[in-house]
Amino acid sequence: MNYQDILKDLKNKIYKPIYFLFGEEPYFIDKITEFIADNILNDSEKAFNQITLYGKDSQIEDIINSAKRFPMMANHQVLIIKEAQNLKNIEKLAFYAEQPLKSTILVLNYKYKKLDKRTKLYKILNKNAVLFESKKLYENQIPAWINTYLKEKKYSANPVSAQLLTEFLGTDLCKISNELDKLTISLPKGTIITPEIIEKNIGISKDFNNFELQNALTNRDILKANRIIQHFAKNPKENPLTLTIITLFSYFSKILTYHYLKDKSNNNVASALKINPFFVKDYAKAARTYNIKKTVFVISILREYDMKSKGYNNANTTHEDLLKELIFKILH
Repeated sequence: MNYQDILKDLKNKIYKPIYFLFGEEPYFIDKITEFIADNILNDSEKAFNQITLYGKDSQIEDIINSAKRFPMMANHQVLIIKEAQNLKNIEKLAFYAEQPLKSTILVLNYKYKKLDKRTKLYKILNKNAVLFESKKLYENQIPAWINTYLKEKKYSANPVSAQLLTEFLGTDLCKISNELDKLTISLPKGTIITPEIIEKNIGISKDFNNFELQNALTNRDILKANRIIQHFAKNPKENPLTLTIITLFSYFSKILTYHYLKDKSNNNVASALKINPFFVKDYAKAARTYNIKKTVFVISILREYDMKSKGYNNANTTHEDLLKELIFKILH
């Protein structure tokens, strides 16, 4: 089951006896756990029937014994195990998972790790429980996730805004959701999030960012590119050279891929480059600006300056000067 399916069943009061939530992305694990903790039992039932334990402070035998207890004056008891990845002998849970008590809802948060699919525990959980792997989203998946999150709150973002937020906030869903909550708290429902709103409420400059630097390079706008890198130089903590290099490397790698696509229709390009179709025209223009030879050259110097930014073959050149050199070589 995926995240949406699990929440849909929970909202429809379709419960499973065990929820084993594991994987690298804590956001989905926390959200499912929060929903179960907040909604299965009412306040009076929680006093006797809802327990939260921590893996590092618990024994698997004690958890199994608690899971076997029947609820008091309620249809269910909820037993939540946080930091379950720290449990010793967790494989012993297989004995309980073979015949779990239906009146118990056992939730295990097994964060930042995977459960070995070869184990008896995995096979039994896969048969008798909700076994959910919470995977990290790739950067190209974040803009769509932002739009989905905003849509649930009755807001939306245009493609440029979603890309701008992704560039600034990265792939940490907890961080992104917190920023989106702060961004929308004072906005009326139905608002379309624009770069101007983002700049005003979060502080991300709509004019001086890596997304706008890409556009300046695509258009060979030397003046705009220089203004942006001067702004970066004055605000190095908010605009680290490493992030700029990573962003440009990804951008020019996609341009190179575009060059070799036989089918350059909007849908095929968007699928191949894993981008919003809105941005296909930008890559088409960039490919006209940078032919294959020049694109390969840009990728090679991005690798070179990435190494220099980390101190290789660079005795004392500052990040500011490295960025100026890099942009000059790309544009000339």
